[in-house]
Amino acid sequence: MNQEYLISIWKQEEEVAHIHGWDFSHIHGRYEVENDLPWDYETIVRQYLKRDLNIMDYDTGGGEFLLSLNHPYSRTAATEGYPPNVKLCSEKLLPLGINFKECHDPSKIPFEDEAFALVINRHGGFDAKELFRILRPNGLFITEQVGGDNDRDLVEMVLPKTEKPFPHLNLAEQRRHFEAAGFEIVREEEAYRPIKFYGVGAFVWFAHIIEWEFPDFSVDKCLNQLLKMQEIIDKNGRIEGTIHRYLIVAKK
Repeated sequence: MNQEYLISIWKQEEEVAHIHGWDFSHIHGRYEVENDLPWDYETIVRQYLKRDLNIMDYDTGGGEFLLSLNHPYSRTAATEGYPPNVKLCSEKLLPLGINFKECHDPSKIPFEDEAFALVINRHGGFDAKELFRILRPNGLFITEQVGGDNDRDLVEMVLPKTEKPFPHLNLAEQRRHFEAAGFEIVREEEAYRPIKFYGVGAFVWFAHIIEWEFPDFSVDKCLNQLLKMQEIIDKNGRIEGTIHRYLIVAKK
């Protein structure tokens, strides 16, 4: 394929790299991720979900996962801090009767003490002491997190020697934080699994969306590296990196 044409396609992906909620459908079918984690976050949440519980989803994104649970709206709360998603959640969740509040700081959650029996959080920020405060006795916090080693091999491909943005995010270190806050760890797992891209354009879009992992990434800045990625795809049909995930279920 003509190099100039490829670059023009990559720059188009760069221009449209915006996200609504937490929706990666733009690159659906052009990448694979989280197909083989040793746990299923939704199954675990549903294991503990009962219709009479007051629950909260911290950093809900666009509320997509929360709404899929079909929990009674009057017993459901959520927070979000990313401005476009705050607007989206205000328009989508509040009219349903879900108690949605804007929150930028996981150490200052705008709910009263012991407000919830269950707090869930997938790939969002958290503060163990603050979670302990808002949970009722025997309440649970369930989180699946992106670890500090996430996508590091991909980052090295395009932005060598970039520092890790969140080196403290790993199971061992976070377990200690929860135990220090007074929690009992009910379940814990950690996994490293492949992420695959079948086109450089999909990777360009992804790298722009995940800007904290790929700081200052651009097609112009990383052109030579992207061309090398294209050579790998031409040869192997894909480029492959490694995701880092960990799961914690903690009980107050």
